Amino acid sequence: MKKILLACSSGMSTSLLVTKMSEHAKSIGDEAEIWAVGQDRAKKEMENADVVLIGPQMSFLKKELQGEGEKYGVPVDVIDTVAYGMADGKKAYEQALNLMGEQ
Repeated sequence: MKKILLACSSGMSTSLLVTKMSEHAKSIGDEAEIWAVGQDRAKKEMENADVVLIGPQMSFLKKELQGEGEKYGVPVDVIDTVAYGMADGKKAYEQALNLMGEQ
């Protein structure tokens, strides 16, 4: 089971992307738990994740969150802006897999 955490300013703008990513994972037969939180919960939730993708509006927090992710061996990156803007679940899911070294 892949565990993918998305974080954005409030956790709301990534909710559609969570749905699209979950649909894509299911369509290719992957088991994945994908959830979104606001930036205030990101550090607390990342210990339960295999990878963390953050919304482009939070890119200024990337280094800080990467430092926290290192404590748990969790890679952190900014969601591809095109995938984010288009709610492209396939592209965002593939980005998460690449960060986990699974693609």
